Amino acid sequence: MAEHTLHHNNYFTRDVEKNDGSVLKIKQCFKGDVGCVVWDAAIVLSKYLETKPLYDPCSGVNMWASKNILELGAGTGVVGLMAASLGAQVTVTDLEDLQSLLQVNIQDNQELVSSGSIEAKVLKWGENVSEFLPHPHFILMADCIYYEQSVKPLVETLKHLVGPETTIICCYEQRTVGVNPKVEKQFFEEHLPLQ
Repeated sequence: MAEHTLHHNNYFTRDVEKNDGSVLKIKQCFKGDVGCVVWDAAIVLSKYLETKPLYDPCSGVNMWASKNILELGAGTGVVGLMAASLGAQVTVTDLEDLQSLLQVNIQDNQELVSSGSIEAKVLKWGENVSEFLPHPHFILMADCIYYEQSVKPLVETLKHLVGPETTIICCYEQRTVGVNPKVEKQFFEEHLPLQ
């Protein structure tokens, strides 16, 4: 396993304010692949996790408390960190290259993960998912539908991860240029296990 370090001049921080006023501090890389930055879809999905009726501490509603959550294509980890800060047991997954960024963001935000937990693991879509079973309660994905060659491996991974009690929450920016409309159509036409 290759070890990578992040030097402070290689990244910049994006603050994501939670409804309770606390702030997730998410490091992003100046250089790197698509997983090195916080995309708008990740912010939208993070904030969605805090919306009523999913999460309302005033009325005692917390859909995420003690739930087993798996995030695919986590990138910076902002979505998984939000879920963990709301009480979920989260595993954020991405390729080997992004593990050091995920680890730094988990470490930097650990104080906000008091009732939940979060860990980062490598998961390449289309490969063995046995270490991520039993089936999670929720699978979260933000902006994972954009590479044509990744659609089939992503759907294959979802088929193996989804159980009778699993809910998939997918948030993505609808793009109208290039191959993106074709990729989106291909993803939604694949045979996902619908309950």
